[in-house]
Amino acid sequence: MPITSKDRIYKVLTAYNPWWKAGTVNPKLTKDYKRFAFYEAMNRINDKSIRRNVILTGTRRVGKTTIQYQMIEELLKSGVSPQRIIFISMDHPMLKLSEFEDILECYHENIYPEQDVYYFFDEIQYANDWDKWLKTIYDNQPDTTVIATGSASPVLMRGTRESGAGRWSVIQVPTMSFYEYCELLGIDRPDIPEELKPTALLNMTQSERSMIMLQLSKVQNHFNRYLMIGGFPELALADNDVMAQQIMREDVVDKVLKRDLPSLYNIRNATELERIFLYLCNVSSEIVSIEAITKELNGVSRTTVENYISYLESANLIFQSWPVNMAGKKVLKTRPKIYIADAAIRNAVLMDDSIMTDPTEMGKVVETAVYKHIASFYYQFATSVGYFRGGKKDKEIDIVVDYPNIKNIFVEVKYREEAPIADDDAIVELCDESSAAIVVTKRANDFGVHNTARSHDLLRIPAFAFLYLLGNAEKHGYRGVE
Repeated sequence: MPITSKDRIYKVLTAYNPWWKAGTVNPKLTKDYKRFAFYEAMNRINDKSIRRNVILTGTRRVGKTTIQYQMIEELLKSGVSPQRIIFISMDHPMLKLSEFEDILECYHENIYPEQDVYYFFDEIQYANDWDKWLKTIYDNQPDTTVIATGSASPVLMRGTRESGAGRWSVIQVPTMSFYEYCELLGIDRPDIPEELKPTALLNMTQSERSMIMLQLSKVQNHFNRYLMIGGFPELALADNDVMAQQIMREDVVDKVLKRDLPSLYNIRNATELERIFLYLCNVSSEIVSIEAITKELNGVSRTTVENYISYLESANLIFQSWPVNMAGKKVLKTRPKIYIADAAIRNAVLMDDSIMTDPTEMGKVVETAVYKHIASFYYQFATSVGYFRGGKKDKEIDIVVDYPNIKNIFVEVKYREEAPIADDDAIVELCDESSAAIVVTKRANDFGVHNTARSHDLLRIPAFAFLYLLGNAEKHGYRGVE
């Protein structure tokens, strides 16, 4: 019997789709907590006025597959026939080796012959010509809806540009925000207005800000653990933090570096990829020179370094933050700042117990978390999130949200006991009526408004409070700048 016969495909499919017989999804697969991306994906497939298929992208263990199971559960509750819903894991050895057409034919011949179905493809990038198949399904099966996941976003985005324009939408599933982490763990929730935006604190009295900070202090003691563990739902719920970090190294990092990326990009020497990722973990939040990496890692060529950095970005393991051009200001020649996609990944890889007590290291950790939150918050919009470094004194603004023709946002991370703001700091020199400026601090009582020598107000706010407020704004549908 051939390895990938339809009989064997059918056995795998029935194992993955127990609702065909039971009518329900196993509660262990759906979990109780729903990520923000679940609601976004459901809105997309329920909007019948604009037909779009959905692709969820993000690194391993962020909950993409769980979101698919939650969507299946929601469809079943709404009255969709169980036979009209099929879950197909393209990461399964049998299905990975099978022809796409054979899998679909097996389902339609044995379970449901019509085409008003919901296809759930998990790790779609492992299927040969996946983008062409999704285009074919979209064009030829108008009553079919596709919800797919993938861990390699540029592969998915390239497919979107080439075959998916107007046919499907890519939804990013980042690691959990601090707000989501607090919700998941059932932490006593601060009593703050749903519509409260971080920059709204600028227009409050110090007394009003103090009342808000008193509420936000409920989550302060959970911030350090979030930085160490918190971006991954299942690991955040673990009782053993050491074991959680070990699983993070094995499942989130090792499998991506040693299996996923070598398979997707035909990498012959995974050790070089690991060395480059370890280097980037050490310099997360710093401006990176390709020449410095090639010098540090003797024997690795510039081309290899550049390619591997793009592969790591494709696997959602790193962010690249590029310089933003500010009007009339000369910027540093184009070199990116590199951020590990989640501070917890960096900590798990470095395995350094002193990180939480080392001020320099904690500065990197917190800036990494702040960048991740801001990049995730604004990813859908016609804007770029980068940094500024330039001017006469070659000074830097850590994070710049650059809106065309709209108010920009400047964010400077000063996560230390004393966080003075000098009159010649770049964030002071560039802040004006057309921008909002935020200084992220460490101490809970280090908040308020700093009036600069140029008479422009900067908001000082502790990191835990800023990140929680960003998540609060995201949860309640706000993604603006004012």
